[in-house]
Amino acid sequence: MSNQSMSTPPKTNARKKSGKSLFRKINDWLHLWLGLVSGLIVFIIAITGCIYCFQKEITSVTQPYQFVKTEDKPYISPSVLKKIAEQKQFGDKAGKPGSVINGVQYPGRGKAAVASYRDKRTGFMQIYMNPYTGEILKVKALEKDFFRIILEGHFQLWLPREIGQQVICWATGIFVLLLISGLIMWWPKNLRKANVDKSFKVKWKASFKRVNYDLHNVLGFYVLIGALIIAITGLYFGWKWVPKTVYWIASAGKTMPERRGQVFSDTTNIPAQTALYSTADRVWDNLTREYKGNGSLFITFPQKQSDAITTTFNPGEGTFYKSHTRYFDQYTMKEIKGKTLFAKKYEESSGADKLVRMNYDIHVGAIGGFAGKCIAFLISLVAGSLPVTGFIVWWGKRKKSKPQPKKAATLTVVAKQELVEV
Repeated sequence: MSNQSMSTPPKTNARKKSGKSLFRKINDWLHLWLGLVSGLIVFIIAITGCIYCFQKEITSVTQPYQFVKTEDKPYISPSVLKKIAEQKQFGDKAGKPGSVINGVQYPGRGKAAVASYRDKRTGFMQIYMNPYTGEILKVKALEKDFFRIILEGHFQLWLPREIGQQVICWATGIFVLLLISGLIMWWPKNLRKANVDKSFKVKWKASFKRVNYDLHNVLGFYVLIGALIIAITGLYFGWKWVPKTVYWIASAGKTMPERRGQVFSDTTNIPAQTALYSTADRVWDNLTREYKGNGSLFITFPQKQSDAITTTFNPGEGTFYKSHTRYFDQYTMKEIKGKTLFAKKYEESSGADKLVRMNYDIHVGAIGGFAGKCIAFLISLVAGSLPVTGFIVWWGKRKKSKPQPKKAATLTVVAKQELVEV
C-alpha cells in the first residue's frame, strides 16, 4: 500500500457543518463583551429601580409626619405657612435673600402641607406642617433621605450629575442592544419540542450550570418587552434626543414643546397697594375653589419682580401625567399662557403630548396602579439578575477544560487499521 494511502484519511460523511454564520458570531461576540463592560452598572440601575418602585407605599408607613388628622376647617393660606416656616428655619434672617421659602404644597386631604426651599449647604429642604394649625411636624434634608440616596444612584450612580448621568445613559443604551442581541441568540433554530422547551422553560432539576443558563436565557426572553420599555423611558431623562424622537414619531413630524419653561410677570403694571395683600394667596384661594379642594396643589412664590406665580395641580394619586402647570402675573393675577408640555390639561393634550407626559409613570409602572408597580419591580429584578447569570455562564465556559481534538484521534485509528492491513 502506498504512503499516500497511509497519510491521507478517507473522506467521511461525519464532517461537521460550517457552524454559525458571520452575523451570529459578531452578534454573540458583542453580546458577551458589551455585557461584561456594562454588567455592574446595569445591575446597580436595576436593583435601585426595584427598591424605588414602592417608595410611596413604604414611606407612608415609615414617615408618619406626612399625614395629619382631617379637620372640618379651612387650610391656612400659603403666605402664612411660608412665614411660619421661614421663622422656624431662618429666625431673624427670615425673608431676606437666601432665607426664603420657595413654595408650599398641599398634597390633599389628610396629608401635611410641605414648605420647601434650597439651602447652599444641605441642598433641597422640606418642612412638613399641619395645614390646619401651622404646627411644624418635621424638617427634612432631602439629600439624607434613604430613597433620595437610592434615586441618586439610579439616576447618576452617586457621581456628579454631568458625569454620572451620562454613564447611566450609556449603560442603559448598551442594555437595549444586549436585549436585542440576546433575542437573536435566544431564537430557536427550529420549532421541535426539545428546542421549544429550551427556549421557554427552566429545567429546574438539571445541574446548576444548566439552571443558571435557563434563568439567563428564558427569563431574559419573558421580560424583553417590559425591559425595553423601562430602558427607553429611562433614557428620556438623560438624552434629550430620545423624548424628542419619540414625540416626532408619535406626532408625525412635529417638534416637542419644552419640558420646562419660564414665564414672566408684567413689571410695568405694579399696583401701589402690592404690599397690602398676597396675590399668591388669592391665586391659591381661587384654584382651591376651582378644583373643589381635590388633588394636590403646589404654589411657587415669585422670587424676583419679573417672576410669575407658578401653580401645579395634580388630580391623580400616585401618578404625575395628569399634572397641570399654570402661571399667573404676581401683580394682577392675570393668567399667563405657558408653552410647556404640562401647561395644558391632560384631556386637551395631543396624543404625542400624552405619551411623553406619561413617560415617568410608565417607567416606574405607576401607570398601571399597584399591579403595574409590581410588574415593573419583577421586570427590574430579572433585568438585574441578567448580568449576574450571564457572567456565570461566561465564567463557566472560560474555566471549562478543552477536550482532546477528535480529528487527531480519528487519524490515529485509521493509520493503525491501514498498518494492520499491510
